[in-house]
Amino acid sequence: MLPTVILHNAVSLDGRITGFMPDIELFYRLAGRWKEDATLVGSGTALSPMEEIPPELPADISPPQERPDDSHPLLVVADSRGRVHTWHYLRKQPYWRDWIALCAGSTSKDHLEYLERRSITHLVTGDEQVDLREALETLNTRFGVNVVRVDSGGTLNGALLRAGLVHELSLLVHPQLVGGTTAPPFFFAPELEGSHMTISCRLKHLERMSESTLWLVYEVAKGE
Repeated sequence: MLPTVILHNAVSLDGRITGFMPDIELFYRLAGRWKEDATLVGSGTALSPMEEIPPELPADISPPQERPDDSHPLLVVADSRGRVHTWHYLRKQPYWRDWIALCAGSTSKDHLEYLERRSITHLVTGDEQVDLREALETLNTRFGVNVVRVDSGGTLNGALLRAGLVHELSLLVHPQLVGGTTAPPFFFAPELEGSHMTISCRLKHLERMSESTLWLVYEVAKGE
């Protein structure tokens, strides 16, 4: 069974996710409304913290003490290329109760051994890329994940949307225009092969959060 998947992004008026200063406090206050069981991010997001990452120390290899009564969500990182080597930093953050890496058949043996030595739970699905559907189903059946909030960039968003795995789309729209050709959009995917591949959405909620900032929540249509 698939969990409910919500994409939540802060965007400019032209749909960009960088090049402007988002209201971070408001963004995460809204994110808390879903009470997600897991936060799903891409490897690029995991590698771009807002602070300098300290080097890993020998003591960091041991897993942190389990907290059975911890109600925080899981952190799930899609990382088929084995790029993330900062789990010692991620495990020290207070936002998650446990951590899972999503890998693929193409993920190097060295990286899988790196995860095993640090007792990082990892799921291997798909050949060249993570099979997101299988990974989400496993999160539901094995870890009891019913709600996933995606806190990531356009590439992972695009893969999830193209695969028909997204149920809701939440956009905190800021009153800035970024433009240009390098600032990434919240939905980045290969070009459409035909208009039949367009993803339809239905507006569920519209709220004015400040004088010029809007919060839009859409239901993503299935099978269209």
